[in-house]
Formats: sequence, C-alpha cells, structure tokens
Amino acid sequence: MKYISTRNSTKTFEFKDVFIKGLADDGGLFIPESLNKYSDAEINSFRKLEYNELAKKIISTFIGNFMSENDLSKIIDKSYSVFRKKNVVNLIKIGDRSVLELFHGPTLAFKDVAMQLLGNFYEYYLNNEKQKINIVVATSGDTGAAAIDAIKGKKNVNIFVLHPHNRVSPVQRKLMTTSKEKNVFNIAINGNFDDCQNLVKSMFADKIFSNEIKMSGVNSINWARIIAQSVYYFYSYFLVDNNNQPINFSVPTGNFGDVYAGYLAKKMGLPINKLIVATNQNDILHRAISNGSYEVEKVAETISPSMDIQIASNFERLIYDLHNGDDLQTIKAMNDIKKKGKYIINQENLDKINTNFLSSKMSEEEVLKTIKKVYEKFGVVLDPHSAIGYGAFDKVDISGNNIALATAHPSKFPDAIKNAINLKAELPKKLAYILDEKEIYDIIGNNVDKVKQHIKERI
Repeated sequence: MKYISTRNSTKTFEFKDVFIKGLADDGGLFIPESLNKYSDAEINSFRKLEYNELAKKIISTFIGNFMSENDLSKIIDKSYSVFRKKNVVNLIKIGDRSVLELFHGPTLAFKDVAMQLLGNFYEYYLNNEKQKINIVVATSGDTGAAAIDAIKGKKNVNIFVLHPHNRVSPVQRKLMTTSKEKNVFNIAINGNFDDCQNLVKSMFADKIFSNEIKMSGVNSINWARIIAQSVYYFYSYFLVDNNNQPINFSVPTGNFGDVYAGYLAKKMGLPINKLIVATNQNDILHRAISNGSYEVEKVAETISPSMDIQIASNFERLIYDLHNGDDLQTIKAMNDIKKKGKYIINQENLDKINTNFLSSKMSEEEVLKTIKKVYEKFGVVLDPHSAIGYGAFDKVDISGNNIALATAHPSKFPDAIKNAINLKAELPKKLAYILDEKEIYDIIGNNVDKVKQHIKERI
C-alpha cells in the first residue's frame, strides 16, 4: 500500500515514512493512495477472531514491507499483553445501548490501544535503522500519558510532551509528570490545547529544526494510530447480536481522530450505519456536521478536557474526501481555516457528510445529569467524555443497535464524578501510587522559540 498527502496527491510514500514523519512535509495528512475494501464474506470470516488476531489481519494490510508478518504478530501480542482485559476492550450493556470500554490499558484511556502499538513500532524501527529520534507531542490530557507509557525507557528515542498548564485534570497530569525515565520530558504551556498543537505544528513546519532533532509525532494525525483504532470498531461490531438491525457508533471526540477510525472501518467494508460525532460545548465539529459551519471559536474549559479543542486536525482527511481527492481544493479549505478561521461546507458536501455522520453537543449541565442518570439507574460510573458519547443517543433520532465508546476511566476525573454523584472515583490499585509521587515538568510560555530551545538543550 502506498500513501499520499492530502495536500499533494502526486508523491507517494511507504508506511515507514508515514509512521515516522507523522505529518507530511507539505503540512498535509497521510492517507492511503487507494483502499482495499473487504467483501461481506471476508468480513464474516473475521467474526470469531480474538482481538489480537483481528488486529493482525487488519493492520497487516496497511504496513507493506515495514516488517514481516511474524514480527507484526509478536509486536501486537507484546503491545496488548499489558491490558487488563484479555481481548483489550470490553463491551457491556447499559440500558438500551451497548458501551465499549476502551480504558483497560496502562493509562486508563482509549489512547493506549494505539499508543502501545506505536511504542513498539518505534523500538523495532530504531533498532533496525540504527537511528535516534525525538518525539514531540501535544496533549489535552490522555495522549501524553499514553505516549509516555509507551515510549518510556526505550532506547534511541526521547519524548517531549506539551500539555496546557492547569487545563488537564490532576490525575491526567500526574500520569505524565511522575515518570522518572530519563527519556521523558514534560512541558506545561501557558495556553490551551490548540496552542500546544500549534507549537508542535510550527516545529514540524520548521524543516531546519525538525530535521536537526530528527522530530517525530504520535498525535492522532499519525496514520498508525488511526489504523490501530479501526480494529475495535470491527471487534465490537461482531460482539453485538444485530438481529438485522443497523449498528451505530457514538464517539466522544475533539480532534476527529477516533471517529475517523470508525469512518475508515466503514470505508473498508464494515457495515456501520452512522457514526455520531459527540462533542462537549467546544462544538466546532457539531456545527460543521449539522449546518456546514466549521468556524473556530474560543476554547471553553470543561469537565471533559480531552475534548477542549477547536481545531480538529483529522478533519482535513474528511475534507479531502469531500473534494474527491482534489488536493488543491483541500489546500484552499485549510488556508481558509488558517487565515479566516472558518470553512463553509456547501450543501452537496454536507449531504455527503450526513450519509455517514450525525452529531450532537452536550452542555456541562447535561454531562453531569447523564453521569447521574446512568449511575442511579444502572450502577455504572461514566467519565465525562464517555457520558457525552452515551448521552448523544438521547439527542439524535436513530434506531438500531447503538454502541457508545467509553474512552476513559472515571478515576481520571474525580472532581466531575464527585460533583455529579458525590462519589470518590478511585484509581485502580496498580496506579494509586502516582497520587503521592513527585512531579517533574517545566512551565514555558506560548512561544515556539523558547520551546525549541528547551528541547535542544535536553537532547
């Protein structure tokens, strides 16, 4: 399989380049030049596979000659051996819908599913290529912790994590900042997540700097994360007794990465009916999908901080699709977003979106009410992000077998849980120690030159 950039469809790349670069040199996102679609018979043959075996089937189609089938098998088994569930994820029934628990990895968030795999991909690549790299990543809370856990202690790689100062939960922060490994560096930026993300993008765009430090990225724009996340859509689809009813997924999302993985699964042939883009009050994606207005507004701080995003980076991949692979139109759209702060989706393209996606928005009060309702009625505690995914089905008119993605463990957001149901959400015993551990991080202003200098001094 060959890859192209959303901003240049003439130049092709191997998976190795796509994985290591993360972001294309022209600022675009990598996508397959063409996509293999499974037949109904092929999809049915996946039905009884355990999670690891299913992952091997799906991921192998994307990586080309990056590694042998045997090496991929070993890496997938190693990556998922650290999860608390044998089959990585867990599907439960809550009322009239199913909930897919994705938080059984080492840092209690869905990001672990892809990030553990990426960490071992990096180790494999760097050992074979005899290279050293520096990963620079922005996080709204969960990505940073998952990336650190996946990369810590590995040879030939450092990781620098930028998080918005005082805008992640204390547990989210401590899962990052209590690491004592010498290849881990935490940076608190005086700003919001979009500021952190823009700093990382600026560093990637500075080719002198990025080449000098051999910079790589593991944010949700990294294609390897998308393909890893697509697996659990297949797996959970097979767990549901569909009774010939359509299957819909509700995905709490800010950066459009996790829901795009579902869209990829659908493009690969998985018969998903609708994907619901579930947002908090930072609702740029809801506005784009419901009325065609992708317009940047000020980021609001919420009790679901991983979704406190206004510029959804992965949306560029969908824009490329809407324009039928026209890279010039994609560039124009992205320039409009950068310069004008908005991109207006015409009715024809909005109709295309609505064949695959619906959307919803939840206020802070609605999130708390959903947590309370689910707990009182079913005895299950949902974190704020998962509550947004679960509650989305109450806001859209759709029938069938409905699956909501639970993306984080409630213990990561104790204040919100306490506020909603007056209950202390306890960390799993294995992680409780972090609450008393010394934190290590540096606070830097929202200035790319200062961040660059900070990184160069530590490599």
